[in-house]
Amino acid sequence: MSIQVFGIQVSRGVAIGRAVLVASSRVDVAHYYIGADQVASEIERLRLARNAVAEELQALKADMPPEAPHELAALLDVHLMLLHDEMVITATKNWVRDRHYNAEWALSAQLEVLARQFDEMEDAYLRERKADVEQVVERLLRELSRLAAEAAPGGAAGNGASVVAAAPAARDFAGEDPLVLVAADVAPADMLQFKRSVFTGFITDVGGRTSHTAIVARSMDIPAVVGAREASRLIRQDDWVVIDGDAGVVVVNPSPIVLEEYRFRQRQSELERARLSRLRHTPAVTLDGQAVELLANIELPGDAAAALEAGAVGVGLFRTEFLFMNRGGALPGEDEQFEAYRAAVAAMQGMPVTIRTVDVGADKPLDRAGDGRHDHGLNPALGLRAIRWSLAEPGMFRQQLRAMLRAAVFGPVRILVPMVAHVSEMVAIHEALARARQQLDDGGKRHGPVTLGAMIEVPAAAVMIERFLRQFDFVSVGTNDLIQYTLAIDRADESVSHLYDPWHPAVLALLRQVIAASVAHGKPVSVCGEMAGDAAFTEVLLAFGLRSFSMHPSCVAEIKQRVLRADTRQLEALGRLALDAESPASAVRAALAGAREK
Repeated sequence: MSIQVFGIQVSRGVAIGRAVLVASSRVDVAHYYIGADQVASEIERLRLARNAVAEELQALKADMPPEAPHELAALLDVHLMLLHDEMVITATKNWVRDRHYNAEWALSAQLEVLARQFDEMEDAYLRERKADVEQVVERLLRELSRLAAEAAPGGAAGNGASVVAAAPAARDFAGEDPLVLVAADVAPADMLQFKRSVFTGFITDVGGRTSHTAIVARSMDIPAVVGAREASRLIRQDDWVVIDGDAGVVVVNPSPIVLEEYRFRQRQSELERARLSRLRHTPAVTLDGQAVELLANIELPGDAAAALEAGAVGVGLFRTEFLFMNRGGALPGEDEQFEAYRAAVAAMQGMPVTIRTVDVGADKPLDRAGDGRHDHGLNPALGLRAIRWSLAEPGMFRQQLRAMLRAAVFGPVRILVPMVAHVSEMVAIHEALARARQQLDDGGKRHGPVTLGAMIEVPAAAVMIERFLRQFDFVSVGTNDLIQYTLAIDRADESVSHLYDPWHPAVLALLRQVIAASVAHGKPVSVCGEMAGDAAFTEVLLAFGLRSFSMHPSCVAEIKQRVLRADTRQLEALGRLALDAESPASAVRAALAGAREK
């Protein structure tokens, strides 16, 4: 039977494929594809984990004191039986053989199947046995994590964090159906693993339009719907699913007529993308001759190729925090970071690369075992994150700055610091950069010139923009967090996502203030948040005076088309309308529609 699930559209287009469910677990699980030559070794890992867990349970049973309740021994017997049950182990091996999932992913996929079967049982006693299966699977997952940690360089992952024992393998199975990912949530680090895979779309139960799961999905340029609440419960493994990224709707097991309609829309979307791609090498200049800089946001050095392919004239935001994730809490060293930054700089062939210092915290937690300062806290968006985290780890911060300075030898580098709000932070940033330069000089290591900028994403920073412009070479507005903090909205919480409003008059007023002050002082200003890549805001931002936009590579062509059709002389009234209207979004849309009809 066909059903519809509604969520928040975060990445446009249509995706059609078979559902792949990623089960939630109290244990972190690495998800990646393995090559055909790794199937036997993954099954061997499963066997070793099962044997180790069986020995652990046998030892627990043997050491049980005489006064222990007999129900406890019976429970251990049930868990031992499940360890050898075909529905657990044999079926998991089939996921490895048939889908080429790694062992952890295969186990979590099979747990999802079994959990549904238990939920549908009429007998209450049997339904409750689902907990036993979950406990057994989690024991197996912990053991697999331990085995992976032992096999990894350095020996230990720390705190049970997932370790990717092998690089994700590209799938090349002829005739297989396309796949869409369905999960309660996907951590940003896992999103990077999936970025290298063949999923044609994403669906998550939680999240908002500017959660990092949504941001990475957009960077992959594939349809996605988040905040779909019950999606992972209503959709079953291998169901046919349509993701309507334009409407934020998921259609499960669509009828043949509905499926054909969406296939037609897919073809139309592909034709439109091909048409826009022809603008790739056209300079972004308005009708009245205003040059506009269109930059790309990237997560990894390899993304630079997509930025060039899209026609970006530089990188406006390199999110370095993704280099720090999926490492079991271990931090990348200076040389490792240097190689990553150098690769991105070299790939951009002389175009500028803006590298942001690490921005962990909030919806991008970094697992640091045993360090209470880095716990997520009750409100991580307001806690130890971004520059606060860097200044709390001065050695790490200087290490990152040294790597960036060294990479500047190979091309123009701009260093961007996130979430600056205090004068004391500005002073500490300049001191750390000077100290990093001195350390490189003392060590005889080459380094290049850099420009230093701050992100304007805290209302306090927007209010005191004049002070920022005296302290920094440039500023970049992170609209995602600026909106979140201005409106007191958790941007990753779907329950308040309807209140997350980029068109809010207070947000627009702060944007206008920052852009106008920067232009008046002759300091470069860009917008690197999601508003930069949203065509609905292009003319308004141009009217405010913005001439530098940084966005996902997939958005560059559409924004360039809007720029080429704009005349900034005629947009001044639009800027005033956006600031004064009761409903800015509606007023701007009506004004633009009227202008096109003339």
